[in-house]
Formats: sequence, structure tokens, C-alpha cells
Amino acid sequence: MKHLVLYIFFLIPIMVFSQQKKPNILFIIADDLTATAVSSYENKICKTPNIDKLASEGVRYTSAYCQYPVCGPSRASFMFGYYPNATTTFGYVSGRENIGPNRKTWSQLFKDNGYYTARVSKIFHMGVPIDIETGSNGTDDEASWTERFNSQGPEWKAEGDAELVQGNPDGKIERKGGNVMTIVKADGNDLAHSDGKTAEKASELIRKHKNEPFFIAIGFVRPHVPFVAPKKYFLPYPFNNIKMPEKVEGDWDDIPKRGINYVTSVNGQMSSEQEKKAVAAYYASVSYMDVQVGKVLNTLKEEGLEDNTIVIFTSDHGFHLGEHEFWMKVSLHEESVRIPLIIKVPGKKAAVCNSFVELIDLYPTITGLSGLKTSKHLQGKSLVKTLDNPRFKVRDMAFSVSQGGKSFLLRTEKWAYIQYDEDAKSGMELYDMEKDPNQYTNLAYKAKYADTISQFQKKLKKKLLEVRNNDLGINY
Repeated sequence: MKHLVLYIFFLIPIMVFSQQKKPNILFIIADDLTATAVSSYENKICKTPNIDKLASEGVRYTSAYCQYPVCGPSRASFMFGYYPNATTTFGYVSGRENIGPNRKTWSQLFKDNGYYTARVSKIFHMGVPIDIETGSNGTDDEASWTERFNSQGPEWKAEGDAELVQGNPDGKIERKGGNVMTIVKADGNDLAHSDGKTAEKASELIRKHKNEPFFIAIGFVRPHVPFVAPKKYFLPYPFNNIKMPEKVEGDWDDIPKRGINYVTSVNGQMSSEQEKKAVAAYYASVSYMDVQVGKVLNTLKEEGLEDNTIVIFTSDHGFHLGEHEFWMKVSLHEESVRIPLIIKVPGKKAAVCNSFVELIDLYPTITGLSGLKTSKHLQGKSLVKTLDNPRFKVRDMAFSVSQGGKSFLLRTEKWAYIQYDEDAKSGMELYDMEKDPNQYTNLAYKAKYADTISQFQKKLKKKLLEVRNNDLGINY
């Protein structure tokens, strides 16, 4: 009995120590943030000092791609770890509806392994602005969290100077609700709006749960429309100083009808002034969001948790800012599908990784770093090797889909290949990304590139077969 007492006496501190050493997870995701708007990527106008600081401390991935350039299916994909076409999850849902109760999200896996897991604002799909206005859970997956918190805000109804720059050619409409480009230079401070409240709640949770392993997911809703931020964030971006993307005569002539984005300067009846105001307001929204990221990261530092916390920053997809006169997301062109991705792991050196990576790679990466066992059916690939060797090539191409899983992108180092429908009858696009990074010249129908097209069609058939060959009926 004496030996048993001594054994228990010495075992208890060891158990406590091992529990404390479980790495915390801080997952931060912006909404509709294109890589082209982050200053640690290629933007020299929009200022994101807090995201940039994180990039200087972690691994910054330059070729990260979403799997679906729309909020709902993208988030369902990376939270469950499957391609949209594997689960046929293409709508504004959590994904649980199609995946069933036996498959776990990565936050759920952490929860089931002794972690406190919390969602603050939008992680699974929420309608912006409507679910933010009402404080709704949206289509959140309750099983994924210990607790969940919503950040209600006034959105397009916020007091302040407002202007609608889409579908308002004569400028008579001041503001409009829904998924449109209403700009509000809002009265009040950061806490008057959703993202300010999200940063405050996340900081509160970090302080409250600092003595236990946590997985805290923080979903900022900016820069998703409406472009709402306190007035001070608009000051660095006078719209007259905005330089719009080049407009090429006949730009749409070689793009298939399905490739013309759903929101354009044409159908939005946007003047050149309204285009500039939209970009300036987007940048202001990004800057506001960036400040909130800084508040959360500062709390982590103040609480002495940086050395035991894995931090991830990303976006659910990109956003067009007038390229080809396209706006918002949905398209499979570069600005819509490419995203910022930064992973900071304690003890790992800062680096830049140019390998193709995908959002679904987050699941096996973060669980792997934490020593958690995952399902063999996950379709993402671990990025762990890139943390020690940023030259390690994870993938030789990125794969994204859109339009109900019937439009496809294969992105390699040299090429971007887009195909509409599996039989390609609705068209194709092929861009030489080395010579034509802005994707102005579609080469798909030039005889010179017939072999290239044939190779990509074979790659696509193989990829779709791999994606769909996943038995979702097997238990986790």
C-alpha cells in the first residue's frame, strides 16, 4: 500500500504536466479576404501590420487555395477535411447534413481529446449580414464545440455615412441590406461592430481558459460585404488614390459564359468612381479586421501562452476587386480562389513556403502537431514537413471547384486550367501563369495547346475519381 501511495503521489504531477504541455490551438479566419489585399503578400496599399507580424514569425504559404470559393461549402470542406465533391456539400450548410454523425470535425476531435473548444462568431456558415444582425448561430455544427458565442452587430444599418456602390448608377440609394456592396463609414468605436466584439470575447476566453488546453476558433466577418468599419479606418484609403486593375479591351471575348462572374462592374452598373470607392472600403474593412487580429494575438502574449500555442490565420476564399471587372467570389480565377495562410508553431523558424497547399490540409496538419489520431479517410495532406523544410513540396497542384461542384480548377506552377462541366461542353480556360499571371489570354482553344488540354482533362478525371472514392459510410 505504501508503494502504491508513493506511485500515485509521483504520478499525479506527471499527469498534470503532460496535460499542460498539450499545445493550445488558436484558429483565426477572416471572411472573403483575398491574398492580394494582405501587405505581407503582394499588396502595397492595404496595411495589415498585425497579420504581417504573424507572417514574420510563422510559415507564410504563398500558394494556398480554397476548395470552393463560397463561404458555406468552403468552411464545411476544411472543417470536416473532405473535398466538396466527396460529400456533395455545395450549399450554405454546415456539412454535417451530408457527412453524418460518425465523422468528426477537427475541433470536435480536439474536444473529444480533453480540449476546451469554443467558436467565436463565424466558423461554419453564417449569412452576412443577416445572421450577424440577428446574432444567429447560422448553420453552425453544435457537436464541434464546448461553447459557442455569436457577435451581433448593426452591419449595414450602422449609424454613419453610407453609400451603395453596386446597382445604384444614379447614386440615389444610400444603403441596402443583403449581399451587396454597401459602404458605411460608421460612428462609434471598434466594439460597436461584430469583429470588435469577437476580438473582445476571444481575448476573454483565452484569459479564462489559459490553464487548460484550448482550441479557440475566431471568425471575423470582415471584409465580407457590407463594407462597415469605424470611420478612422477609411482615412488611409482616399478613393481617388486607388489604382484599379488594368481593363483590357475585349477581355471577356475569350472567357466562356460560365466564366463571367456573377457580380461584375457591368451588371452592377458601377462607375469608375464607385469601383474605386468599393476597393477603398474593402481595404478599410481589412484594416479594421487586422487590428482585431492584433488584439487577440496581444492577449496571447500578455498571458504568456505564445510558447505553447499553435496559431493559424487564413480566409475561407478570396475576393475579386475589379480584376476583369469581376467582384466578390464564386469564380475560379486566381483572386477568388487563392488565400492567405500563415501557421505559427512554437519552436519552428519563420519561413516562406511556395508549395501548393489547400485549406483541407489544415485538419491533418494541426491534429498531427498535437498528436491526435485522425481518420484515414481524410483527404487533406499534412503540412508538418514544411514547418522544418519550407522547400518541401506537398502537392504538385491545387484543386478547387465551384458552381455546384460542376466547374473545376487545376492550378499548377505553370498553368491554371478551368473546365465547366465534366464533359467540358460549357467551356474551358487555360492560362500560362508564368507569362500571363493576370489571366488575360485564354489559350484553351488554340491548336498549339491541344496536348496540354488533353493532359489536364486526364488529370481532372483522375482527380475526381480519387475525390469521390471515399466511403463516407464507414465509421470514423
